[in-house]
Amino acid sequence: MTTIESPRTTTTLAITPVAGHIGAEVTGIDLREELTATHVDELTAALHRHKVLFFRDQQIGHAEQIAFSRRFGAVTPSHPYDDDAPTEHPEILAVDSRLYEKRFGRRKFSYTNQWHTDVSPLINPPAASILRAEIAPERGGDTQWTNLAAAYAGLPESLRAFLDGLRAEHRFGGRIPPWDADSDYARKIAASPLVTEHPVVRVHPVTGERVLFVNPGFTTRIIGLTPSQSDAVLQLLFDEISHPAYTVRFRWAKGSIAFWDNRATAHLAPSDLDHLDVTRVLYRTTLEGDIPVGVDGVASSSVAGAKFTGA
Repeated sequence: MTTIESPRTTTTLAITPVAGHIGAEVTGIDLREELTATHVDELTAALHRHKVLFFRDQQIGHAEQIAFSRRFGAVTPSHPYDDDAPTEHPEILAVDSRLYEKRFGRRKFSYTNQWHTDVSPLINPPAASILRAEIAPERGGDTQWTNLAAAYAGLPESLRAFLDGLRAEHRFGGRIPPWDADSDYARKIAASPLVTEHPVVRVHPVTGERVLFVNPGFTTRIIGLTPSQSDAVLQLLFDEISHPAYTVRFRWAKGSIAFWDNRATAHLAPSDLDHLDVTRVLYRTTLEGDIPVGVDGVASSSVAGAKFTGA
């Protein structure tokens, strides 16, 4: 456990790891108050080390969440395709079970129930995401995260060398889009697609770690391989990134917050609520990301879609 004395109060900020490869709980901080420069530095270092940070019992709203997010980078609009953001806070994405049936044409509790890195089809996927719970069901609805740097490091050296030279297509909607083909959302995506070719292994711009940058939610194929070869390689990698050893699971309650490094993680939304008559509402902000760079120093290339920037 790491502890930091605040220069403004007698409160001690504590950062406690919660799993073997990923995740730490942060206590001794009230996000209604402005963060000190020391807190920002310590939380940034902890985020890069632990990949996802968890906060409990934070009584904040949209404005405070945006202000907290801005201490760590430029906050983007809510989502490239979102038009349901609160009108007074366009940076807020509502992860609201009450909206998904209307948006996708079927009952859902999240955009996708597959492992994914947020909006990886962008040429510059978000650097980080901050998710706050407003309404959490009494049971179920947990989110999981996985450490993509640990997943890469756990591979045999010969396989890592092979992957270091590959690139993959990331497409919004993935191989099997999670929405009905005749829905308004499907038409919106078709009119303005997001497709990027990323390195299969990206180099983290801060830590220098090599990160296995593929996910079943958005990665569609390996460039230069036959369809059967691509499917086989991707399935192997998807199995690796979802290995339980690299993951952590978080139980939501009102006021809970998760803050994750989107450049080094993938996460999994719940799939255990579809048969329950419950409501689940969370609010997300995202930080503007950089263009991924591979081991060979070559950056990602956009096939369709522009860079997504914030302020």
